[in-house]
Amino acid sequence: MKNLARYIEQTVLKPLTVDSDIVKLVAEAKTYGFVGVCVPPFWVKKAKREIGDAPIQLVTVVGFPLGYNMSETKVFETGQAIKDGADEIDVVWSLTGFKAGLNWAKIELAKLSTLCHQHDRILKVIIETAYLSDDEIVQACGICKDAGADYVKTSTGFAPEGAKVEHVKLMRANLPSNVGIKASGGIKTLAQAKALIAAGADRIGTSSGVQLLEEQKPE
Repeated sequence: MKNLARYIEQTVLKPLTVDSDIVKLVAEAKTYGFVGVCVPPFWVKKAKREIGDAPIQLVTVVGFPLGYNMSETKVFETGQAIKDGADEIDVVWSLTGFKAGLNWAKIELAKLSTLCHQHDRILKVIIETAYLSDDEIVQACGICKDAGADYVKTSTGFAPEGAKVEHVKLMRANLPSNVGIKASGGIKTLAQAKALIAAGADRIGTSSGVQLLEEQKPE
């Protein structure tokens, strides 16, 4: 897989992230040709300056990592992130609303997708597969599709489990071709990344992107 780097969003979302982490993150993305970098909202402006004119997507998170913020808060966070320079928004959906059987999860995502698309930005929805049954994953994919999401993402990396091949396969089988899949959470080996891509992932969110590429042998 010669173009593995074009699947990878190199990520730094640890609680103790500092400015030097952002500088290193962007430098690695430039060196290795990663498709994007994912940073905390606090560091979006810094990352934007570091990226400059490089062809790197700047991704940040909203409602992270639990998703139970008020919708108004998520809308504000999204708008602020866009102003600060984010190209893509990874929002944790209202898992609590979904589990309660409320339609609010879809309503909230529709508001966010409208806002993102008005500004030509991408919306990715983190459904947190670790907390969902297979039937719920199928339902979640339907909600994300109907609400206008551009990608559905497996995990925050903060739940008990991250991306699984069987979940990505299930998501791919239940999403139209124009909705991408981002696998994330616990992806630390080349074998994992390749298996997830083979299962249908269009993006790989990982803090181990450099290691994955260094592990890859010339083909």
